[in-house]
Amino acid sequence: MFKDILVPLDLNSEKAGQRTLPVAAELCRTFGARLHVLNVVPDFGLAMVGQYFPEGYEDKMAAQADEHLHALVKEAVPDDIQVQCIIADGNIYHEIVETAEKVNADLIVMRSHRPELRDYLIGPNAEKVARHADCSVMIIRGEGH
Repeated sequence: MFKDILVPLDLNSEKAGQRTLPVAAELCRTFGARLHVLNVVPDFGLAMVGQYFPEGYEDKMAAQADEHLHALVKEAVPDDIQVQCIIADGNIYHEIVETAEKVNADLIVMRSHRPELRDYLIGPNAEKVARHADCSVMIIRGEGH
């Protein structure tokens, strides 16, 4: 049923992957699917904001995120699961949807934080991904849900 499963993670969260990676790994094992784990490093947006950071700062952030993501995956994903780590930069929900298309994901498994009133039912990135992705999206609620 599923061949490629994408799991976007927020590495700034101390609970990154705790709930989503086990679910995705079990789905991969059940269906013989490949796992793609993504972290999106937010960009600076306006060039005038970027000028206040040292040259090469974005590359350094991406390298640190890549190292952290690989370490997390090595610890949390069983060895029998075929996994690819991906680092992207830009708008979070847009990069998730775009990466899902690039890897031909047929399922995105992602966590949503506790919603605020303005978020209505699910977090803003999860809601946008669910609305714009061409594949199925499974939302795993964060703690307290």
